[in-house]
Amino acid sequence: MLPIQDCLPLLQTPKKIFITTHHKPDGDAIGSMLGLALYLRKKGHTVTAVSPGEIPDFLEWMPSVDTMLNYEATPELGAEALKKADLVFCVDFNDYNRTKHLEQLLSDAPQPKILIDHHLFPKPYWDYGLSIPEKSSTCEMVYDFINLAGDNALIDKDIAACLYTGVMTDTGSFKFPITTAFVHTMVADLINRGLRPTYIHEAVYESWTTARMKFLGYVLIERMEVFHKYGSALITLSRKDMNLFNVQNGDTEGLVNYPLSIKGIKFATLITERSDEIKMSFRSKGNFDVSNFARLYFDGGGHFNASGGRTKTSLTETVTYFKKILTDIHPK
Repeated sequence: MLPIQDCLPLLQTPKKIFITTHHKPDGDAIGSMLGLALYLRKKGHTVTAVSPGEIPDFLEWMPSVDTMLNYEATPELGAEALKKADLVFCVDFNDYNRTKHLEQLLSDAPQPKILIDHHLFPKPYWDYGLSIPEKSSTCEMVYDFINLAGDNALIDKDIAACLYTGVMTDTGSFKFPITTAFVHTMVADLINRGLRPTYIHEAVYESWTTARMKFLGYVLIERMEVFHKYGSALITLSRKDMNLFNVQNGDTEGLVNYPLSIKGIKFATLITERSDEIKMSFRSKGNFDVSNFARLYFDGGGHFNASGGRTKTSLTETVTYFKKILTDIHPK
């Protein structure tokens, strides 16, 4: 993979550009994709941003979200956009399989592909790329890319809003250790360009439905187990649980973080039963590497303090296996 600056000559003339991100996208995924799309359009390019699936309700306010395609809803349009593209940008994922239904199309696409991502161990698919795990978010890296091209002056309030969303959500509202001094310098620059942080925080974190709030109460009372001996906690959600509260896309976002507010808890896990697999989210505080944990036991990965995994076994089998591992590794 060549350094990302080597792709800049390709952007000197108008191109048709396809941008995508990972399935079940979060704030950083959508923020980096839309922020990059808005920037490239200002440069004169024709850009199609394609989410592999539905996005959470709390991101529906984002600038230019109405121009984005949902591949699961309109696969023909997404495939056609990729076929016509001159360049492909992939943001916030390091393996085609993270895009689910888009995996084979991306693998077969002959166009030059450019990666902007902050996850460990990127696959060797891309022609050009920027992959720095030490960065707070992919949105921070899109900001770096814009500056690398000498285009800081093109950042307007809409681009700023997209990039801020990803940085805010991936740093846990700037409380995670990955929040460097540069992150705050970047945010200051975005504010000078019209960013309204309070509005974005309210849109993302304070726009819950009544049903979602009741679901949170149910989860914490009925579905959370705390293992003080191991400094750990587990939330388990079945499809029955989610159907009971008519859980919508994005309603489980952030649930895994709640147990970390309990004194002495350093490792939190959310196990969710999906229609085709069991999805797992891991969070930690301090020196417990959940990225390594996810890779070793659950076919996953991510960051040191935030990662994910998956299994094809049943929910009961997964929970039993997880508890056995917990007694073996003593994450505390």
